[in-house]
Amino acid sequence: MTGWDPRVGPPGWAQQQPYVPPQIPPHQRDRGLSPFGMPARHSWEIPLLVVVIVVTVLAYLVVILMAVLGHVNQYSLLLLFAPVLLWLGRGMNYSQQRLNAVRMSPTQFPEGYRLVVEAAGRFGMAKVPDAYVVLGNGQINAFASGHGFRRYVCVYSDLFEVGGAARDPDALAFIIGHEVGHIAAGHVSYWRQLGMFVVPFLPVLGNALIRSQEYTADNHGFCNRHLGAPGAMRTLAAGKYLNSLVHFDEMADRAPREKGFFIWVVNAMASHPVLTWRMWALRDRSRHGKLFLRPSVPPPARFAGPPPGYPPPGGQYGEVPPYRAP
Repeated sequence: MTGWDPRVGPPGWAQQQPYVPPQIPPHQRDRGLSPFGMPARHSWEIPLLVVVIVVTVLAYLVVILMAVLGHVNQYSLLLLFAPVLLWLGRGMNYSQQRLNAVRMSPTQFPEGYRLVVEAAGRFGMAKVPDAYVVLGNGQINAFASGHGFRRYVCVYSDLFEVGGAARDPDALAFIIGHEVGHIAAGHVSYWRQLGMFVVPFLPVLGNALIRSQEYTADNHGFCNRHLGAPGAMRTLAAGKYLNSLVHFDEMADRAPREKGFFIWVVNAMASHPVLTWRMWALRDRSRHGKLFLRPSVPPPARFAGPPPGYPPPGGQYGEVPPYRAP
């Protein structure tokens, strides 16, 4: 097994797409909920972050006072050692990827590597984050994190075909743009996460902050590759094999119609925007995604199709026609 080109792979392997330096597409207005076409933060993110940080600081002061008075329990110890625990956890997680995951590069998963470089360039980042492919075992997921001055994204392997070619390049570009967006927006900062350490103890307020960050990251993904939004959401809804059977607009249309007390509870307790609301927000780019109340009912909108000159979809990126009873 010597003498073979690592950009092609060993004999018998499917050939990967050769690495091509990305050309950053021009910005288009309004796609990122910004008048300049750049991704915007969700309108609730900073206010919620301030409230959570204030609550966290108050919790730290109460715990310190309890420790001075000699009243210490497991929860107070958890807060007292939060800076160390967070640092250790981030370091262990980063080392796990460095030791076991496949690092994207011009010779390994070059298409994914190119998309990471493209997203970092579009968001004006001074440094391209590391990117890893993690064994998915059927799970569809990706995440961003960091340790020290390093930032990285991890994409589960099920978002790739054998040999490194993307199943749906536009959907993959949206997902990678979403994760790189978390880094560009500062969501993985050590100090920010330390200030949000009490989020698990604030089920409604804390989850609302996390959802607002996900909407912000969606704005980045949309700005990076808006045509990938339907494919990414269809994959989250039905998986990597049945995603083509999901009609994006039909599912998004349910957002204002599904109502009730438990609908509100499920959304309020969710760490990510519920899919129907998330699809609605990705389709309606005139306002930020809803955090607490379901979307209103404006005239039905359709997701914007490919711009003039975009390569023909050939059935891969197009919408499935709505079901009609015989």
